[in-house]
Amino acid sequence: MREIRLTAITTVIVAYAAALVGCATAPPAPSAESTTSVATAAAIGAAVASASANTAPRAAPGAANPSQASSAAAAAAAAVAALAAQKPFAEVVKGAKVTPGFFNIYERDDKVWIEIAPEQFDQPFFFNFSFASGLGEKWFYGGMMLDSYIATFHRLSHTQVQLIARNTEFFAAPNTPEARAVGEAFSNSLLSGAAVASQPHPERKSVLIEVNSLLFADIPGANGMLERTFRQPYAFDGRNSSITSARATPDLVAIDINAHYALQRISQPPPGAGFATQPPATVPDIRSLFLGFSYNIAKLPEQPMRPRVADARVGYFQEGRYDFGSDSRLTPKVALIQRWRLEKKDPQATISDPKQPIVFWVDRTVPVKYRQTIVDGVLEWNKAFEKVGFSNALQVKIVSDDTDPDTRDVRHVSIRWMTTARPLFGGVGQMQTDPRTGEILTGSIGIDPALLRNRRFQRVEQIATPAATAGYLLHPERLCFQQEYVGQELNFSLDLLEARGDLDPDGPEAEEFALAGLKDVTMHEVGHALGLRHNFRASTVYSQAQLNDVEFTRANGIAGSVMEYNATNLALPGERQGAYGMTTLGPYDYWAIDYGYREIAPEQESVELRRIAARSSEPLLAYATDEDNSFGIDPEVNQGDLSSDPLQFARRRLLLARELWDRWQDRELKDGESYVVLRRTVGRGLIVIGQSSSTVAKYIGGVSTSRDHAGSPHPPLNPATAAQQREALAIIETGLFSADSFRFKPAFMRRLQVDYLDGSDLFSSPGVDYSLPGQVLKIQRDVLGQLMSDGVAQRIIDSEVKLDDPKGGFHLAELYGSLHRSIWVELRTGQEITPLRRSLQREHLARIATALLRASPSTPADARALLRQDARALRDELKAAPVKRWSKESQAHVAESLTTLDEALKAPLQRQGI
Repeated sequence: MREIRLTAITTVIVAYAAALVGCATAPPAPSAESTTSVATAAAIGAAVASASANTAPRAAPGAANPSQASSAAAAAAAAVAALAAQKPFAEVVKGAKVTPGFFNIYERDDKVWIEIAPEQFDQPFFFNFSFASGLGEKWFYGGMMLDSYIATFHRLSHTQVQLIARNTEFFAAPNTPEARAVGEAFSNSLLSGAAVASQPHPERKSVLIEVNSLLFADIPGANGMLERTFRQPYAFDGRNSSITSARATPDLVAIDINAHYALQRISQPPPGAGFATQPPATVPDIRSLFLGFSYNIAKLPEQPMRPRVADARVGYFQEGRYDFGSDSRLTPKVALIQRWRLEKKDPQATISDPKQPIVFWVDRTVPVKYRQTIVDGVLEWNKAFEKVGFSNALQVKIVSDDTDPDTRDVRHVSIRWMTTARPLFGGVGQMQTDPRTGEILTGSIGIDPALLRNRRFQRVEQIATPAATAGYLLHPERLCFQQEYVGQELNFSLDLLEARGDLDPDGPEAEEFALAGLKDVTMHEVGHALGLRHNFRASTVYSQAQLNDVEFTRANGIAGSVMEYNATNLALPGERQGAYGMTTLGPYDYWAIDYGYREIAPEQESVELRRIAARSSEPLLAYATDEDNSFGIDPEVNQGDLSSDPLQFARRRLLLARELWDRWQDRELKDGESYVVLRRTVGRGLIVIGQSSSTVAKYIGGVSTSRDHAGSPHPPLNPATAAQQREALAIIETGLFSADSFRFKPAFMRRLQVDYLDGSDLFSSPGVDYSLPGQVLKIQRDVLGQLMSDGVAQRIIDSEVKLDDPKGGFHLAELYGSLHRSIWVELRTGQEITPLRRSLQREHLARIATALLRASPSTPADARALLRQDARALRDELKAAPVKRWSKESQAHVAESLTTLDEALKAPLQRQGI
């Protein structure tokens, strides 16, 4: 019977192809025996017609075209083969386990099929994917969310189904000319495709597609992620990939894939050179690795949530869309905040439980002893939701070992342990949204247990920056390194408190200290999962006197928001000690939740939101976020600072670092204790000095910015005062550029041992032999580069037009003159120039010479003129220096500096930018 059916289909196809190309000879009529099968064959005529018609343009009427006939016949034959391969629905899934759900799924052996009903084609659903397992390094972490789309299954033909990502960024009102124009202007994207695996179901008319074929593809783009990260040409290998689990509920289908990626060859570095980028360090053989992916196909909300517009004064992540339905606005861009849908069960009640709370699931991976602290951190946010009318808005559930859902499924906000070989990100809070409205549909929080390890742990990669990872992360502004700061601050603080005798590092106080840091991290990452961005101005809202008040800090925390990267609140010797960190939400957090989650009647929303946002001028609601910090011009927007006077905070931190070193220099280690603790203590102090110095340097040419609208007492641009800039320079000169800042006892320096059990310690900077000048120079180089940058010079020059009294302002000549005097002070005092000081002087000299020899087009003309004048003055001082009393090294240093200046001053005058 199968042969008769194929003969009938072939007959129909040959007839169709002959008619298409104008053949005069018709094929023989089908026999009576095959007549019933011809009807079946006719049902697929449209598909064959499409295959043939798209092969080549039609020939002129009556003209025969052998080439076109051959092409049409080949296309028709391919369609025949694909259709012939389709078995009856029941035969395909015979013996398979069926799970009814949003889409029915069938499982047998290593195959999974998904059933698609006719009415489900071209209907949008939520499609997302995340890492189910990773590599433990370089952002390949199990549980990390990757991307999401509004997607559809599209039936391309009777033999092929496509998984399409819908373009939701550009839109207009449906069924309008504008909507048709948008549809013609912007493209969707093909994510994957699969052959139709069965004939239609006899009653439901649904068809099957094989999930293996659909998802055994590099949908997440891991090929590129791996190549960009490790500089090796990894490729997806479907033959050695597998489905590890398949789940279906009335709301979703979830499929987990163990995807294999392989190298056919290892890209080798040039002869004699090492790998500039190290291959994966956590797999047994770099030629082969597995990445687990969790795919979710989930229902979208029956009724889209009413979106809420964003306001730049309140920090929410945004959904940017372009509405082409109206040309009355200046720009078609619409910014919507990302938030969860919360609706009161009792709309008339002042406070009501929500119809659907936001449920956080503590994953099986979280150690039992830390779960309660995490629960406390999540539930702390209920205080803010109660202020806007919701009780029990956030709930926490603990996942059991065998009965509760997989936390990677959509609809579950998971909190999981992300164990890493190379700690990089600290805590991370993620969410994915309905891009049409900004409604958050799912979320995930990952916590790196490195925070809670023994305090002597030192990270392989210190304080990573978004720039290092933005090459393959889609939203670098969403990267969160708060736990990095918490970890560094935890270790620095415990070192200092132990040295003071205030805390036993192995006692309950140290454990309590670490748990407080874990609660802080949890509150911060939950804030991200609720839609909130960082607030890097929140650390400036409380005075030092308030920070020293135990009762005040216990009730209010140490900053305006948990979305800040706060330094540990450490008292100086003799001061009262307030709370060390954030113990609760800050006033900004309550205000932000008010803007995003208060229920407001549609007709009142615009006015009410403006009223809430207008509170931005209140001092306790100070706000600035990642881009404000990246601009690098606002001295009040920093990571890792504290108090309403950042300059005084920096002075305190320099004193604390010096205290740490002095106490550990005089400390006797216990018998058998490793000297490594001393080396790491020095390193932690240097990190604190570097962070504080960078904060102080932002005052030089600094401009405080404000997001307030008209009517606020704060101008949008406010240059730092001359007094602040002079104070900042004095702190840098005495705290960073002074040789006295880094004086250690020789006996102490001889004990800075490397960790011989840590390979990264052995082969990373500063190496086995500790180089104090090299480590200090790294910090000095960064700060000096900032102070002598073109941007700072231009802002100092530009500030004159913003000052009521320009003559009383801070001028560029004052900056350059101050740097000259502090860096080259030995030329006047006659003191020996130490190796550390010679390194700093060479850095300063190199920047002067570069400005004269190869000035950048962006270098202000005034800066070039002043630096040339500075070079002449420095040359005269070098010639007059008392070199005979100095060491041979210092004499050679002075002679080389003179030669450099002479050559630079002889160079033709640069004229860029004139």
